[in-house]
Amino acid sequence: MKTNIGIQQENIAKVVTVLTKVLADEFILYTKTKKAHWNIEGPDFYNKHLFFEQQYKALDEIIDTVAERIRVLGHYAPGTLKEYLALTQLTEESREKNDSAGYITALLADHESIIIHLRENINRFASEFHDAGTSDYITGLLENHEKMAWMLRAHLK
Repeated sequence: MKTNIGIQQENIAKVVTVLTKVLADEFILYTKTKKAHWNIEGPDFYNKHLFFEQQYKALDEIIDTVAERIRVLGHYAPGTLKEYLALTQLTEESREKNDSAGYITALLADHESIIIHLRENINRFASEFHDAGTSDYITGLLENHEKMAWMLRAHLK
């Protein structure tokens, strides 16, 4: 059954195309944050281990809400690593050192990349695709990433 929520099916499809990329980015960032949590070493191990845990738990909730937004719009959410890697704008990285500054710098760059992508689409969702709901949702998501980025950035000072 088609979703009948006052948005043209063509526009819903365009919104979902963007949201699937957002979902992929969120999953890749979640995975990278989990890796930092597992592999952090150094004199600040314990604090950073807990810090990365808070961040990946927040990302896990975000992933769920993005997927649910896609479902609300009547589409299926991607859910395989292969799909995520094909859709993401982020890169997987290999690190030689498992230090907090390196992990934080890399994760911060990914958050900032996601923030820019979200910001570019907020008005587009509302004005071009006539989907104020997703525009509002993405605004909240942007605010979450800005706060997470601020917390990462604060560790680098």
